[in-house]
Amino acid sequence: MSCANVMKRDRTAVINPLVTCQPMGAMYAVAGIRRGLPLVHGSQGCSTFVRYSFSRHFREPSEIAVTSLHEDAAVFGGRKNLISGIGNLAVRFKPSVIGAISTCSSEIIGDDMEGFIKIAKEELKQKMGEKEAEQIKIVPISTPSFVETHFKGYDSGINALVNNLAQDPVDSNEKVNIIPGIVNPGDIREINHMMELMGIEGIILTDISDPFDSPLRPSTTETKPFYPKGGTTLEEIEDSSNSLGTIALCGYAGSGARSLEKKFEVPAAVGPIPIGVKNTDNFLRNLNKFTDAEIPDSILDERGLLIDSMADLASRYLFGRKVAIFGDPAISAGIARFVCELGMIPSVVCTGVESPEFVSEMKSVAKESDGPVDILIGSDLRALETRIEEDPVELMIGHSDGRLFAKDLDIPLVRVGYPVYDRVGYHRIPIVGYNGSVNLIDRITNTVFEKYYDKEHWKLQQ
Repeated sequence: MSCANVMKRDRTAVINPLVTCQPMGAMYAVAGIRRGLPLVHGSQGCSTFVRYSFSRHFREPSEIAVTSLHEDAAVFGGRKNLISGIGNLAVRFKPSVIGAISTCSSEIIGDDMEGFIKIAKEELKQKMGEKEAEQIKIVPISTPSFVETHFKGYDSGINALVNNLAQDPVDSNEKVNIIPGIVNPGDIREINHMMELMGIEGIILTDISDPFDSPLRPSTTETKPFYPKGGTTLEEIEDSSNSLGTIALCGYAGSGARSLEKKFEVPAAVGPIPIGVKNTDNFLRNLNKFTDAEIPDSILDERGLLIDSMADLASRYLFGRKVAIFGDPAISAGIARFVCELGMIPSVVCTGVESPEFVSEMKSVAKESDGPVDILIGSDLRALETRIEEDPVELMIGHSDGRLFAKDLDIPLVRVGYPVYDRVGYHRIPIVGYNGSVNLIDRITNTVFEKYYDKEHWKLQQ
């Protein structure tokens, strides 16, 4: 009989963490704005680690500025660094949006970032002229690193952007806002694909698909600096208050949607992420609820192809296999539901956050499972490893940080989510929507073939 066992980490120390600090999530959110620049108000390491992490996963450079706080700032404050940093960025890069992101350093010393930004704006008017200076929007984003995780930082980043930039509503733009969460460029393109098939225009808050996966083309201008193609424009964020509704795909990313609902009466729907049949059906129902758009045959065909793939593969090769899933809470819960749809058992699902939304969704998933589900919250990879040593699984699904103990325990690892740095191209392959779910079931099944079936193939014919 299925049941859900919720467990927290039973020690203070964190060993092989599943999460990083808040500013990373805010940087991810600001990076999805066209001509948007994250400015980290902290030490150089606060930006360098994230740039390194982004580059390993996306294989793309990312522009992240830092105010470079040193020991003297701990005594005298970071006022000078932030104001001069904003001035340098504005004059040299002429961005449309600067996201001023706090860190543990600037929060602990008590820097008044909003006050400093007001002074910086006045100085910009004197340097650049009032009209040009006002075209650069500076958004303070509070992300104290000593609490919460990068998921909360992403949520705070999106919430700060819509709260500071969305304009008072005028007329309906007949669009739907999508807050995608920390997903890959391929996932955002798949969401756009489904909306295009339904004839719905969307505003992605914010769209990292092109900034983190840009086509390399000859330059058509000698003007510097270079900004990547794509991203959500400032005008689109300002226009988000005129939309028919907002869908946050991940449970941890709902604050921006709720703010638009509260301030501008734009109705909100939060989660679940559209992985698998049921969750993707729910996403399309939300689109239909906001727009009355019909589900076209082309999408029904895509759904049919997913069902066909499940019928071809699930009962033969996947049914009854025990799986460990870890990483992003929304993606982990979405994959857990999908493996239940495949007849597999999500034996243990582990995430680094203590999210009530995640626990609630996983308890719902556990009711759909044929076996008990251990739910590890606020946990780390060491706890997951110990749990698997005590009660082995046949497959692991998660990001690259689990590769070493997967190898030690001789359990195949299906790589999904963020970060994946020991394989290439995965950020382009969607796992959301019906098409993405087909990709995911193929990836899972091929991993099962490689590990559990004879390499001469005769057993595959059974």
